[in-house]
Amino acid sequence: MTKKQQSFPEHVPQVGTPAPDFTLPADDGKSVRLSDLRGQRVVLYFYPKDMTSGCTTQACGFRDSYPEITEQNAVVLGISPDGVESHVKFKTKYNLPFRLLADEEHKVAELYGVWGEKSMYGKTYFGIIRSHFVVDADGKIADVQYGVSPEDSVANALAMLRLK
Repeated sequence: MTKKQQSFPEHVPQVGTPAPDFTLPADDGKSVRLSDLRGQRVVLYFYPKDMTSGCTTQACGFRDSYPEITEQNAVVLGISPDGVESHVKFKTKYNLPFRLLADEEHKVAELYGVWGEKSMYGKTYFGIIRSHFVVDADGKIADVQYGVSPEDSVANALAMLRLK
């Protein structure tokens, strides 16, 4: 099954459909509304928690690739259930050039189908399923990477941005 043919749970927005709009508070004290970013592409990545190893790997990967991402007329938005204060510390510690959005009630994660059951050390719980979406300049989903690894998330987002 190729990447284009890969299927995801039905509650995850599919390629070619409008990206669900939302407004969330950002680390800079402002609110971000996805539809306000029309005209440029958006890499919207969902991650479980600030300051954890996988999430740091993913965030720093996007940081290191940010110049190339912006050359492709795209921005990055990171979303997790952590609050704004936690995001400010994470962003400052790792010098992240993009905004982190607080989805403390995980409503946007649910809208994108990335809030789900997980398990660790034999215990099950609900949390973010690491995923990213590339939204095109018209506000439609151009790529979905559901349950992606931190390293693959950055590489796959860059590959998609380079295609178009």
